[in-house]
Amino acid sequence: MQFHHNGYVSGEPRVLPAAGTGIDRPADLPDEVDVLIVGSGPAGMLLAAQMSQYPTVVTRMIERRDGRLVLGQADGIQPRSVETFQAFGFAPHIIAEAYNIAWMNYWTPDPEHPENIIRTTRQADYAKDISEFPHLIVNQARVLDYFAEAAVRGPGRITPDYGIEFAGLTVHGEGEYPVEVHVRYTAGPRAGEQRTIRAKYVGGADGARSQVREAIGRKHIGKFAAHAWGVMDVTVETDFPDWRTKCAINSEAGNILHIPREGGYLCRVYVDLGEVPEDDHHRVRDTPLEKIVEKANEILHPYTMEVKQAAWHSVYEVGHRVTDHFDDRDEAAGRAPRVFLMGDACHTHSAKAGQGMNVSMQDGFNLGWKLGSVLTGRSPESLLSTYSAERQPVAQQLIDFDREWSALMARKPEEISDPQELANFYMATSEFPSGFMTQYPASSIVGGAAHQALAEGYPLGKRFKSAQVVRVCDGNVEHLGHHHLADGRWRIYAFADRPGQDEASALAAWAEWMQTSPDSPVVRYTPAGSDEDAVFDVKVTYQQPHEDIDVVAAPDVFRPHCGSLHLKNWEKVYATGSGTDIFAERGLSRDGVVVVVRPDQYVAAVLPLAATDELAAFFAQSMLPAAS
Repeated sequence: MQFHHNGYVSGEPRVLPAAGTGIDRPADLPDEVDVLIVGSGPAGMLLAAQMSQYPTVVTRMIERRDGRLVLGQADGIQPRSVETFQAFGFAPHIIAEAYNIAWMNYWTPDPEHPENIIRTTRQADYAKDISEFPHLIVNQARVLDYFAEAAVRGPGRITPDYGIEFAGLTVHGEGEYPVEVHVRYTAGPRAGEQRTIRAKYVGGADGARSQVREAIGRKHIGKFAAHAWGVMDVTVETDFPDWRTKCAINSEAGNILHIPREGGYLCRVYVDLGEVPEDDHHRVRDTPLEKIVEKANEILHPYTMEVKQAAWHSVYEVGHRVTDHFDDRDEAAGRAPRVFLMGDACHTHSAKAGQGMNVSMQDGFNLGWKLGSVLTGRSPESLLSTYSAERQPVAQQLIDFDREWSALMARKPEEISDPQELANFYMATSEFPSGFMTQYPASSIVGGAAHQALAEGYPLGKRFKSAQVVRVCDGNVEHLGHHHLADGRWRIYAFADRPGQDEASALAAWAEWMQTSPDSPVVRYTPAGSDEDAVFDVKVTYQQPHEDIDVVAAPDVFRPHCGSLHLKNWEKVYATGSGTDIFAERGLSRDGVVVVVRPDQYVAAVLPLAATDELAAFFAQSMLPAAS
């Protein structure tokens, strides 16, 4: 973490100085806003935290509840989400609080006594093999709390406007604020009062029954499967030996997905309630807690559990639905989208794969920097069309995966030919639920693959996978990707060549071009008077050991002036070290390579150091020159 560049900081350094709309932020909802977020779930809260980094943008978030969420339904946190939490500054805090999934055990009927279950497989969790971040369980309400803290710590000082519900909208063809939004107060002295406000853009994060989705005429496509599950968060007395280990349990009486919760005592139990008749008309949703507990004990036999307290319980029918479009684009009129759907508003599925909250947050991350870039004049409106184009295929992939996982979880014993099938599927597909299989296609913000061989470990369109490097200025080993903050900036990582004696350095020529050429993205898109790294965070990693690099001799583009004190930044020059050769770990060319990473941490371009024309052309597709 870096601070003091704007003057000495004696308090909490994560609280950034208020700026723009964060100064004297009005308590009441303004009549006109740049961005209106509807709903304070995971997607909406992340979007608010991201927009707080753009203090010149007026962003408000309305929520019909009268205060923070007390008990959230979602609880699974995949490694990609923890990686995202790192970008927002709270990964270590939530890791300390959460339950870490280290193992998953599998139980099936005992062949000799099939009325009983026995443990058949112990399996280390997939996170250990594919990420430096863990697979966690923590109450959704706490995730929202952390994002709310990030939003109010940002310079925009965004806080939710509780007790206000969405009541409809109309998108007009003209005007600076073309979205007319009707809202209604639901709490406090103004309860029942209706207002109309105007917005430039609206983000609909208002859940599976989204009124925003209905208002723009988008449709949920898909249906409920004829299978129901009861779910409960409970503290119990039990003799089941794996109560504090994640388990998939298959028995003659049905199936359980068992997930320990944070705190050492609470557990979540998904209980198979069986097939639902076509004429049930959702009556299964009225199944009382006592029946769910009774069914769970039948499945656990010969073990038992006595529920001491149920913090929450519900019944749901498995549904797999995705919305036809994630925005209100009007292709016939040639109008850019003004209203966007996120999270459950545009994709719903079962809860058992731990995907809902995780995929929803990535919706918000994808949309946030794009809205910020357009509203601050960095990018044209056309950038916003990439949101639905990128996120809708991801949602469909999620639906397809969850349908297969749910079917495997709901099998009857006689349908299981291989007791290891579920465990094998869990591990074979682990990169998908962990959040690392998303790969955006080539577009204005994802370049072509002509030079992919120069950085094989950084596939275009996939998230930037961090690796350890040594910071030259102090010799500390750092994860390069962990310094990628959710601040709306692009990252440009230069991996240096290693010229022989009397040979010209390709890195030196590239750095000079980046610092001085009018075609350089740093020169072309950085506003006059702002920090030299305000738009692009440019770092270098050398192949030599860090002790062989003179940080003061590094090119100026890697040592920009920052803050009101105009201080040189010392922390953008890295090197390899003993056991920390990022070139070998990520398949980087020893002739040098440039890796461009989007503000949401996805690899956007891989280019040779000499390909400065290609680098300039890439950014020209999605950015606007800064005013001089």
